[in-house]
Amino acid sequence: MPTRRTHIQTNLNGEEVDFLCEPRQSLLEVLREELGLTGTKEGCNNGNCGACSVIMNGRVVNSCCVLGVEAEGAEVTTIEGVAEGEALHPLQQCFLEEAALQCGVCTPGFIIASKALLDSEPSPDEGRIRHWLAGNLCRCTGYDKIVRAVLKASDMEEVSA
Repeated sequence: MPTRRTHIQTNLNGEEVDFLCEPRQSLLEVLREELGLTGTKEGCNNGNCGACSVIMNGRVVNSCCVLGVEAEGAEVTTIEGVAEGEALHPLQQCFLEEAALQCGVCTPGFIIASKALLDSEPSPDEGRIRHWLAGNLCRCTGYDKIVRAVLKASDMEEVSA
């Protein structure tokens, strides 16, 4: 017997989107497999690494731990929704300038989490940034370059725009 799929309507990266998903599918699976948004990465698939972080209704969530059906009526921002067209978001530019990435698996999650922080606290100190990003793991760059990139972005006026 085929699995019943549920019709979901959500606001994804500023656009109204409809999709079908199985009740057991994670939001991560829906984003990558159903909607073709592969910027959100699968790391651990159990909520420990933060690679799959998205902003859902103003909160950072691990999309591997959220069901796709929970996106009904929600506002979801993925890494694809951070840039403005071809122009990088200032936070993304700072990550490049500070070499705050290597393999790139964790980078989308760090940028999403950092954006959520700067949206709520435009001028966090280093301790606050480290605390906020504690749910995101990186095995390549370490954390100093990432923290420097977020600090640099926090000094830019247009970062929370």
